[in-house]
Amino acid sequence: MITLFAMAALLAGCGDGGVGETRAWMKEVEGRTVSKVKPLPEPKTFQPHAYLPGEALDPFDQTKLLGELARMAQSSPNANQPDLNRPKEPLENFPLDTMRMVGTMKKGGVSYALVQIDRALYRVRPGQRLGQNYGRVTRVSDEAIEIRESVQDATGDWVERLANIELQHNQESSK
Repeated sequence: MITLFAMAALLAGCGDGGVGETRAWMKEVEGRTVSKVKPLPEPKTFQPHAYLPGEALDPFDQTKLLGELARMAQSSPNANQPDLNRPKEPLENFPLDTMRMVGTMKKGGVSYALVQIDRALYRVRPGQRLGQNYGRVTRVSDEAIEIRESVQDATGDWVERLANIELQHNQESSK
């Protein structure tokens, strides 16, 4: 009986398992396929330019670079630049890391966050400005205040970044 099983297994291993038809089809398709690759263009020859220091402008002149940067800044105003001439709101005098969100409240259908700075408590609503980086409150939830700030990057362009002030849970209530 064991020899019968062994012989059946050997005979089953000798078959192609239905792969022969697939291989024949692949060879047929490969023979019919024509590749359509465009030839690469000829490489351009490099023409060096002679630089004579006494006759030409200095390519590393700082004033030329600064003038070009100023021209680019004037031609494309930055959409993220805040209005620097508007009067500041009182909470714009404090950095965000000195503010603590201690709670929320609703009044007239508007959600307010309660923010503590030192020992003073302030109400903050969406649209209000706070922080020293021209921040505007975009959302007040039960857990955090979401703020969109406008800051200058290393090149002097104004970019937006997001900041949060999260709810500070009372230490005594967790004991």
